[in-house]
Amino acid sequence: MEEKKELRAYKEESYPPYPTKATKFWRRNFIYQFFKFWQLNYKIMRIVVKGHT
Repeated sequence: MEEKKELRAYKEESYPPYPTKATKFWRRNFIYQFFKFWQLNYKIMRIVVKGHT
């Protein structure tokens, strides 16, 4: 008799890793998120202003 090989479609490697406590803290920190928001907007505005001059 032949042995049947079991196919596992969903392995542990296919799932994303869980965020650490530090990652969760920085994602929820309002001051950090506010700073990152303005930093990104500043970069975008620099590109836009360069394009209009």
